[in-house]
Amino acid sequence: MQALQTAATGMLAQERRTEVIANNLANMNTTGYQRRRIEFNSLIYKNSPRPDTPQSSPNDLVAGGIHSGLGVKAAATYRITEQGFLKKTDNPLDMAVRGSGYFQIQLPNGETAYSRDGNFQLDPEGQIVTQDGFPMQPGINVPTNTQNISVNASGEVIAKIPGQENPAVVGIVQIALFANAGGLSPLGDNMFSATEQSGQPTVVNPGQGGSGSLLQGFVESSNVNPIDEITKLIKAQRAYDMNSKVMSTADRMMTPIGAK
Repeated sequence: MQALQTAATGMLAQERRTEVIANNLANMNTTGYQRRRIEFNSLIYKNSPRPDTPQSSPNDLVAGGIHSGLGVKAAATYRITEQGFLKKTDNPLDMAVRGSGYFQIQLPNGETAYSRDGNFQLDPEGQIVTQDGFPMQPGINVPTNTQNISVNASGEVIAKIPGQENPAVVGIVQIALFANAGGLSPLGDNMFSATEQSGQPTVVNPGQGGSGSLLQGFVESSNVNPIDEITKLIKAQRAYDMNSKVMSTADRMMTPIGAK
């Protein structure tokens, strides 16, 4: 019975939807996380041709034929790139992009990854790195005897060095822009890689070329709304239950009359 297969595709689709929602909720406190949304497509339809049926009005016909849907499938999972809430921290090296753009991170294999996670720190050599020790690109080295570090909205890293009357600009934080940021491929650890869908990055200084500005001492929280996600979770559960009932009903219909 086709109803069994159709209901099974619905259960699988809602199972995948539940996994996406659960991942969003699990990362609601992850810095720079961007929530996901799953989209569905209907499967191919089976057409059973039948002659048109005349209506009561003269020369009017009702189109004949039966169009039977064969179920649903998960088509794509989109990443919602809207700005998350900016949270103040006590770390002068924490940075948040207020607007569009991604930090550039050099991976151990030499490739460049991109992230909205602005949790940075200094390694023993004075280089600005991520929590995992991956250096920011372009590399910025802060003198070890620096008394104070500040980062302005244009990305300039300014260090107050003993013995120098004026603070020194030791580097500029540059950010990458993409024509289609939703096309970036996730790598884990809040990082992404460029793909054909995202296009190659355009590297600019903050505040230029349509990019966002930098905010020192802040990090971007995830853009997950837990209330919305729980509501979607309830809807997914109910849809799963309804498909399960369809399978039970179809199974009973296939049971011969009088069979135990």
